[in-house]
Amino acid sequence: MKRRAFLTLLGGAAAAWPLVTHAQQPAMPVIGFLSVTSAGEQPHLLAAFRQGLSEVGYVEGQNVLIEYRWAEGQYNRLPELAGDLIRRHVSVIATSASIPAALAAKAATKAIPIVFGVGDDPVKLGLVASLSRPDSNATGINFFNSELTAKRLGLLRELLPKAVRIGALVNPSNVDTAERAVKDVKAAAPAIGLQIQVLNASTSDEIDAAFATLVSERADALLVAADAFFNGRRVQIAISAARHLIPTIYSVRDYAEAGGLISYGTDVPDAVHQQGVYAGRILKGTKPADLPVVQSTKFELVINLRTAKTFGVEVPSSLLARADEVIE
Repeated sequence: MKRRAFLTLLGGAAAAWPLVTHAQQPAMPVIGFLSVTSAGEQPHLLAAFRQGLSEVGYVEGQNVLIEYRWAEGQYNRLPELAGDLIRRHVSVIATSASIPAALAAKAATKAIPIVFGVGDDPVKLGLVASLSRPDSNATGINFFNSELTAKRLGLLRELLPKAVRIGALVNPSNVDTAERAVKDVKAAAPAIGLQIQVLNASTSDEIDAAFATLVSERADALLVAADAFFNGRRVQIAISAARHLIPTIYSVRDYAEAGGLISYGTDVPDAVHQQGVYAGRILKGTKPADLPVVQSTKFELVINLRTAKTFGVEVPSSLLARADEVIE
């Protein structure tokens, strides 16, 4: 090729470069997903979140990106992880089923929209001004874990009418949730003739130590407080309860599916699904202040009949009739 022809060709290509640049697709929006758990621990919740997003027209990897930050059960890492998402310039932050994660995100930014999932009153927590009009950069779902503590104790009493000494396992690292659980348990127990012993655990070894204490104190049963760290250790807890023959009630169905005896609580995947819907609506331009906080209305009673037989527990027919699912 002659030099003049080559320069002419090069000049034409250079002139076309800006056109190629202008034709590029705009950068995809990014959602920050902040979780107390570890990656891979709760795939069904991620699936529910993505399903909610897809119903608003967003599919991960196609027209939206999701940046995941996992605290791996270490609550003190949440502020750092929230700050990292802000530096990433995400369009919205979704906090998965955790009061500490929601509070960490809220403390980190007043500008970036937040879609939370919490088990207590978000007004009392300072996340929103009111349920109907959040008047904030945050909105989300209240799935009522804290309010159900007394109900779980009542179910445990119905299942084990002769039980008197009940352990309550809480995670002191999750300060607000643990304090509320202890308060609720101690308030509800006397009315149904139960004595409560509080046990603390924030590591796997401490969970083992708590069960050793329950055995030595001859506890009749155990209530495990709602906590993302405990959920991540649900197999360990269910196995320990079976090994030591300590009937245990839990806050979500994940435990019963892992071999736990009985659970009662909100349909958490349904709540996380709604978070996905809200995150998608915010990406489309709706302000968090214009999205009222959703309060869960779906609650599940799940009984693992196989585990009940292992414990030698006869589940009352009245309880079986009310169960949303019986695992046989």
